Amino acid sequence: MQETAEEYISRILGYVEGQDAIKVQRTTPGRLKKAIAGLTPTQLKWRPQPAKWSIAEILAHLADSEIVASWRMRSVIGENGITIQPYDQDAWASVFHYQGRDAKRSLELFGRLRENNLAMLKEISKETWDNYGMHLERGKETIAHLARMFAGHDTNHALQVEGIVKQLKSKKSKKRR
Repeated sequence: MQETAEEYISRILGYVEGQDAIKVQRTTPGRLKKAIAGLTPTQLKWRPQPAKWSIAEILAHLADSEIVASWRMRSVIGENGITIQPYDQDAWASVFHYQGRDAKRSLELFGRLRENNLAMLKEISKETWDNYGMHLERGKETIAHLARMFAGHDTNHALQVEGIVKQLKSKKSKKRR
């Protein structure tokens, strides 16, 4: 059963409850780089289950999501009350061939885009953090809320990557026995 918008928001924000969203966002690229250090291209493309994404797919998704973050935040900053379009992440994964993407390049792109977005957020006024957009599925989202959502989104996917790395290491140690 698919999550409702409210369930998704609650789950994602739950990952960063009590944390500084900007700090989470700032540390995510390094956390991911550390997690995948030493993995082979084959390991990066290994899927833990047929319907689950590989690390390469997750990192490609994060890079594309950061483009979405750039657009959404800039749109909301530029036009308070603007409509925010959702997107179908699974369609993007298929159309943009996430499984074939180079994981390290995706991570590098994600890091550069993130750096740019954080620099932009650092420059806006306190009042601008209250600017909002109306997401067609999730409703009103301020810049502050978007920052928390993207931090929670980061944590969700970083935990997935770290879980896959553990599975890969477990698989490797079983082969040695």
